[in-house]
Amino acid sequence: MSERGPMTILCVATYEKGQEFIRECKRQDCTVLLLTVDTLRDADWPREAIDETFYIPRDIARDSLLKGVSHIARTRVLDRIVALDDFDVETAALLREHLRVPGMGETTARYFRDKLAMRVRARNQGILVPDFVAVVNDDAINRFADNVALPWMLKPRSNAAAIGIHRIEKRDDLWPTIDGLGDQRSFYVLEQFVAGDVFHVDSLVWEREPIFHTAHQYGMPPFSVAHQGGIFTTRTVPKATSAWKPLAAINREVLTTLNLVRGVAHTEFIRSAADGRWYFLETSARVGGAYIVDVVEASTGINLWREWAKIEIAGEDHPYHLPNAREQYAGLALTLSRQERPDTSAYTDPEIVLRVNKKHHAGLIVQSQDPKRIDQLLDNYTGRFLQDFYAYAPAPERPTS
Repeated sequence: MSERGPMTILCVATYEKGQEFIRECKRQDCTVLLLTVDTLRDADWPREAIDETFYIPRDIARDSLLKGVSHIARTRVLDRIVALDDFDVETAALLREHLRVPGMGETTARYFRDKLAMRVRARNQGILVPDFVAVVNDDAINRFADNVALPWMLKPRSNAAAIGIHRIEKRDDLWPTIDGLGDQRSFYVLEQFVAGDVFHVDSLVWEREPIFHTAHQYGMPPFSVAHQGGIFTTRTVPKATSAWKPLAAINREVLTTLNLVRGVAHTEFIRSAADGRWYFLETSARVGGAYIVDVVEASTGINLWREWAKIEIAGEDHPYHLPNAREQYAGLALTLSRQERPDTSAYTDPEIVLRVNKKHHAGLIVQSQDPKRIDQLLDNYTGRFLQDFYAYAPAPERPTS
């Protein structure tokens, strides 16, 4: 509640997600406005929880966006502006700055969207990151190539997941690849590839403190699944393992260094196979994709979308109380499917708590009090999914809705 009564929240979503965030805002008696793209008019939005929807072109110009949302604000007081997807974080920050709405501004938003900005900030504060260089100055790029061992990863600075990433195996391929980017090269970062196990930590942050975080380990790095194929898996990291404490510590260090005040974060780390050291890979001020929110809820009982909505509503003026979390274990096996509606009814293990319902996707989430049982099930499903459902499509060069 604001001083005037129910709070008005503008949700920005140019991709279809965040339905549970929207529902929770309505459960908290908020007026909910949705700003989305015209290509998502028929998307599966929770329309019963949305008071008004505004549509914009996906390629809308900055000034037109500011004018359009400012026009909305003529007759509605916008108490919060929230980006429901990674690609909307900077847009929401721009709108907040323009309308002076509380929340993350443009400088902090860059730390959670721009892979170069987050790496520079982390490295300057003593956090270990893979060696990297901005794809701007020729001499700096050549010095990097002379001193950093192959292979290298050429990454778009502001894309999500594995979109647009190139792995460079030979020095001779470096400059042709960079030259192929043309004037877009400054929007990329070049970094050393570090082999090892990749983990993600999903957090809720309140007054600059990660008051909730849970760690999971990918079976294969997401880049490998996206570019080489395979079954995507992730599973809970037990607190009794050697990985938990260093993950919790470096996650807190990253989020406080990048100055996330309140909200949610999805952050990835790698444990180097060469020396066992922990490297920060990247972070985002959003809920993790690929059904990770459901895995977190299966293991802890905490729904990140719902709690994030409560944190946004509480803001700087009201308290927030985290529900009690349980300590169980969960895992996900997920694949593109060659069948439009894959049938998983032959998978009958009692630990199954969710079956993915999405065209051309097969997926199962399992829950257990025994982490070894999660490992057994995911290992079993990986082999079976390859036979029953598996299909492969290369990662796109550009985002698709």
